[in-house]
Formats: sequence, structure tokens, C-alpha cells
Amino acid sequence: MEEKSPFEAFDLQNRILKRRRQLLPMWIKIFIWIFFLTAFVSILILAFGVFLDETDLSLYGLETDYIYSPIGISICVIYLYKGFVSYGLWFEKDWGPTAGKIDAILGFAVCLFTMLVLPFLTEPRFNLRLEILILIPYLRNMQKLEHSWKRI
Repeated sequence: MEEKSPFEAFDLQNRILKRRRQLLPMWIKIFIWIFFLTAFVSILILAFGVFLDETDLSLYGLETDYIYSPIGISICVIYLYKGFVSYGLWFEKDWGPTAGKIDAILGFAVCLFTMLVLPFLTEPRFNLRLEILILIPYLRNMQKLEHSWKRI
């Protein structure tokens, strides 16, 4: 009877993780590391924002100079969620692609809000958010990835 080494389970787990990470396109891997960094900076901004007079924050057309305003906190929370999604995708968590789809849909919603609703609440002007051009292939990739992710 063969005895299994405790390292065999670890090796098997590493092989699975490597295959899942290889499913990610290079451009998503780059954005994963960008959002790891922005999530870390967002934590620092929220923690030490008391010492900052004004900080320019913007994402998806939401802009503010004040960290502890509703928009400033919303921007930081979105960046933290993007860091959470990046963690799930990079470390091959089962929930990673699902969180990525939610992230893309949230991005669409915020972009549509800033393009279609916000101009009527503030100064009327047309605002085209080009982030949508990246969110479309991102959502498609997350949908495709979810099926193959679960099979591995």
C-alpha cells in the first residue's frame, strides 16, 4: 500500500491554482495589480485622510476633493471592492469570477449614472465615460471565465 505524502496535496493544489491563473488574460492581470495598489492607497487615504486638506479622488466620473464626503467614501469603497475582486481572481478563489461580474455591473451602473443622471442634477453637460469600453470586454471575460473556472 502506497503512503501519500502531505506534500502531494499541496502540489495538487498548486497545479490547480496555476491553471486557473493561466485562464486570466494578460490585460486583466495588469489591472489586478493596479487595483491591488489602488485598494491599498484607498485604505491609507481613509485611515490618514484627517491629515489631508484636499485630495482629488475620481472613478467612473465620480469626482470629489473631500475624502470624508459621501462621494469620497463611495469612491474608496469601490476601490476596496476592486481590490477584493483582484484578490479573488489572483488567488483563484471560487467566487472570483462572480465577484468580477458584480464589479463590472457596478461599474456600468456608476458610469451610466454619471453620464445620464448626474449631469441633470448638477450642471447640464454631456459626459461620455470611456471606462465602459473596458468594462464590456471585462464582463464578457468574467462570464466566459466563470464556466471554465468552475471546471478546474
